[in-house]
Amino acid sequence: MPIQMELRRIISSVVDDHHIIVLKEVDGERAFPIVIGIFEVVSIGRRIRGEQTPRPLTHDLILSTIEHLGGEIQDVMISDLRDHTYFAKLRVRQAGELVEIDCRPSDAIPIAVTAKVPIYVNEEVLGDALDE
Repeated sequence: MPIQMELRRIISSVVDDHHIIVLKEVDGERAFPIVIGIFEVVSIGRRIRGEQTPRPLTHDLILSTIEHLGGEIQDVMISDLRDHTYFAKLRVRQAGELVEIDCRPSDAIPIAVTAKVPIYVNEEVLGDALDE
């Protein structure tokens, strides 16, 4: 059963160059961190603050491409955790069918924030994340 999550915190450390986002259950207390890159942190921060850029950035380009091809982002799913690495899927509705596109959570989350769609995590992944 997928669990809806929300972006709760963005943590950046200039001392050791670590960037972490924390996802928390919408209807619960469980939360877990995901390490991401600086460019993804900046992208998420801009979207949260509603900042516009003069030209489309990568996450804007992905959304625009999907829309121009007749698709619509339905949601984002953090689908797996293997060898300390999270895996995600962009779930796109196109021509009445659901298409799942493999991606990194660090790309999926800025896209979800931009498109204002839900972020889900598989229950098993959440359990494994909390065990680590």
